[in-house]
Amino acid sequence: MVRFICLVIGYAFGLFQTSYIIGRKNGIDIREHGSGNAGTTNMMRTLGRKAGLMTFAGDCLKCIFAILLVRALLGKSHQDILPLLTFYAAAGVILGHNFPFYLGFRGGKGIAATAGLVLAFDPIMAVLGIITFFSVFFLTHYVSLGSLLVYVGIMIEVVVLGQMGHFGMSQAHLLEMYLLVFCLAVLAFWEHRANIGRLLSGTERKTYLSKKKPE
Repeated sequence: MVRFICLVIGYAFGLFQTSYIIGRKNGIDIREHGSGNAGTTNMMRTLGRKAGLMTFAGDCLKCIFAILLVRALLGKSHQDILPLLTFYAAAGVILGHNFPFYLGFRGGKGIAATAGLVLAFDPIMAVLGIITFFSVFFLTHYVSLGSLLVYVGIMIEVVVLGQMGHFGMSQAHLLEMYLLVFCLAVLAFWEHRANIGRLLSGTERKTYLSKKKPE
């Protein structure tokens, strides 16, 4: 039951669709423009860097807030499985972001929300995630590739840290967390299936932080 509660809390936070709200304030439905994705990259390409950064911040913070709320509510009563419960809360946020019921289940891909998960969950994973994403991004300018490799890193880091006793949970609960992380990674790769196809064919669009693309 407590796991379901964490999922529901997360899903409620995930329903705050930053890009949709900003888009509506600018007179558009972001899902009808660009790639059709209600996320940071499409916002940046459609409405500019400021809108993109606001979208990232909003989507990242909603996951952080969901995790903080779960920790505040359940930290004392479920201390032995709190890392697992925070992952359930984050999973709920990602599901709410990707599949908002009031928008016909058409949302984003959950990457900014995942950034919130990494930042709030563990400082070691936060540092490694930041290094991984920006190293890949500045080398290739592919947001999708950086995002997917961050997920690969999350899976590896969670297992390694878990087996080292970093999370202080039983092996059964660790295995449950590993399975949950694997499911989130599978969802991320599924949401990026079109991007993966374009990466393989060399047609994926690059993203540049500067206004002028390099020659």
